[in-house]
Amino acid sequence: MEELLAYTILRSEELISEDEYNKWLDELFLSHPENEDLLCLEWQTDIKKAMLYMKTHIDYNNFNLNLFGKILMSKLEEIYTNCTDIKWFADRMYALWESLPENIRHTEPFQMLCCADDPLSWGEEDETRNIYECMLNYYKN
Repeated sequence: MEELLAYTILRSEELISEDEYNKWLDELFLSHPENEDLLCLEWQTDIKKAMLYMKTHIDYNNFNLNLFGKILMSKLEEIYTNCTDIKWFADRMYALWESLPENIRHTEPFQMLCCADDPLSWGEEDETRNIYECMLNYYKN
């Protein structure tokens, strides 16, 4: 579920392409064809509805927040490294933060997604980058 939520959020916020998402989902489904959640996502063509499905079908009592964070931050690091426009990245991170389930949104390092761009408003791009890099490295030892 952790990987499912991460990739569904990334796709719903257009941080990964539809092709990348579908390829990943197809491979996962072929590895676990008995998984009903994967089957539902395979059939769902509207990514916003897929996102809603994921948020409402997660067993949060057994959800591994650390695993989810590692998966999400790893993918976000790829996007950040290849991004040349920090303002675009910041806008996407705020939207991603809003897409997170409520119980995840207000925990670290995810909470940084909503405020890391604040220094941009007074011209401190380096400070914004420092905050993002701290967030992206949160799960690294």
